[in-house]
Amino acid sequence: MQQRTLTTPDGADIVLRTWEPQAVEHGNVVIGGAMGVRQDYYAPFAEWLAGQGWRVTTFDYRGHGLSLPQGRSLRHVQADLFDWAKDYEAVVDHAHAALPDAPLYLLGHSLGAQLPGLVANQHKVAGMLSVAAGSGYWRENAPQLKRMVWYFWWVLVPLATRAFGYFPGRRLRKVGDLPKGVILQWRRWCLNPRYSVGAEGEQVRRQYASVRFPVLALSITDDELMTLRGTHSLVNLYENAQRQVQSVAPADLRVPRIGHFGAFRPEHEGRMWPRMAAWLAALAPARAA
Repeated sequence: MQQRTLTTPDGADIVLRTWEPQAVEHGNVVIGGAMGVRQDYYAPFAEWLAGQGWRVTTFDYRGHGLSLPQGRSLRHVQADLFDWAKDYEAVVDHAHAALPDAPLYLLGHSLGAQLPGLVANQHKVAGMLSVAAGSGYWRENAPQLKRMVWYFWWVLVPLATRAFGYFPGRRLRKVGDLPKGVILQWRRWCLNPRYSVGAEGEQVRRQYASVRFPVLALSITDDELMTLRGTHSLVNLYENAQRQVQSVAPADLRVPRIGHFGAFRPEHEGRMWPRMAAWLAALAPARAA
């Protein structure tokens, strides 16, 4: 594994990690992380995937994880979700430049499958595997989340963000520490029935509609945050892409639980990880078709 700092075109420094296989047999994979989840979380899976012949890149969005400079307060980070999409875009450019003749796939976990509709270099992407991702609209949240989400969006987020200058999610054990601009924009998205497209308007709708790479979305049946309905809502934003939604249940893998975060946990190396690698590989013929 190699770690480096990448400077985006607008001057932000983000930290990425790359796992190089002994021989690239399949192509390039960029893993886009979930909201509040550091790239460390995906390291075991990234290392395993590289062992299967993929070149794998992970990264932290600006102001988050390793991309928050040591000693810098999050309250001074000026970033929103459009900025995080720029980070994603810069990482795709970097990965593509390393292997320009190999197909490049996105593996988007939750937020990591939402932001690709906003990147400008979609033509460099051969396909996306979406894992546990949905629109985020509160009425499409899982039942247990829906019971408390109004308190979260209308009380906790506004008060905590105003008091600290950022969202102190780690202290509150909710999501994770996030820049003010990110959490407040995400709030607007989650309160809109059409999520990012509804909150941001026609320009964003056209950006999602311009996506032509195939999208395969995995809806986890015991996901405590996202629902199958929410997954369909997100995937349908990519209205002109070849798209498919597939439900994955713990019983399919003969495991007791997967949940929103479980697909990348090492205990699923023997069952879930080979399936995700196969689903990534399956995107190639879908693109040709």
